[in-house]
Amino acid sequence: MLKIGDFSKLTRVSIRMLRHYDEINLLKPVEIDPFTGYRYYSEEQLPVACRITALKDMGFGLAAIREMLDCYDKPEELERHFRIRRAELSTMAEETAYRMRLLDTAIERLGKGEDMNYDITLKTIPERYAACVRMTIPRYEEEGMVWGVMCEETDHMNLIPAEPCLCSVVFHDAEWKETDVDVEAQKTVKGSYPDTEHVKFKTLPPVTVASATYQGAYELIGEVYSAVYAWAEANGYETDGPMTNIYHVSPHETQNPDEFVTEVCLPVKKK
Repeated sequence: MLKIGDFSKLTRVSIRMLRHYDEINLLKPVEIDPFTGYRYYSEEQLPVACRITALKDMGFGLAAIREMLDCYDKPEELERHFRIRRAELSTMAEETAYRMRLLDTAIERLGKGEDMNYDITLKTIPERYAACVRMTIPRYEEEGMVWGVMCEETDHMNLIPAEPCLCSVVFHDAEWKETDVDVEAQKTVKGSYPDTEHVKFKTLPPVTVASATYQGAYELIGEVYSAVYAWAEANGYETDGPMTNIYHVSPHETQNPDEFVTEVCLPVKKK
């Protein structure tokens, strides 16, 4: 048997942590001297301690580790735990990357002395004929699903783009939603085409909008929305329909978010 100090050295786990493992029934010594209180461990417990350390390094909590130690003779169950943790870490990495982009953009704009103001104009988008797909998607970031459906169901039609060709998305929900987002993709075209399962061809009426165009990543779009709403309120207008984004330069044209050009359009009418 190994004294706790020797076991600590071999496993590279501190004595304090080994005592904690004992207290929570994660890794108990095989024997405790009733007179001295010394803890003793067996050589067979060395790989168990190493497994605990490895699982901690993967980010598992001690409660989960206690459960997983019983799975080392069940590879499929152990793999399930690993895949769940990997998915969690992937989500965390995406969220961290998103926050890093926001910070980088803020630092860059401060360095350039930009004041976060946008030029907002009142304009009328004329009547237009468009291919339209309206779907409920999991999140705003999944907007590409709608465009994917449009492409899949119309590629064989050889649609002729209108001049100008406006590719836009209408956000039909009355509020910002974390899940189950109601969006409608619209692409203006020339000619006449039959409807498909999800793509409906229709003539869209003219609409008066407060409009602001900006270049940059979509993470900045919340600022633009706020600016457009504030402008409308300050100039005696009220909302007259759902917010729409027109994508002049999108991921279809470039993979560089700094080159995206988006026009935010808020339908309005005089109060």
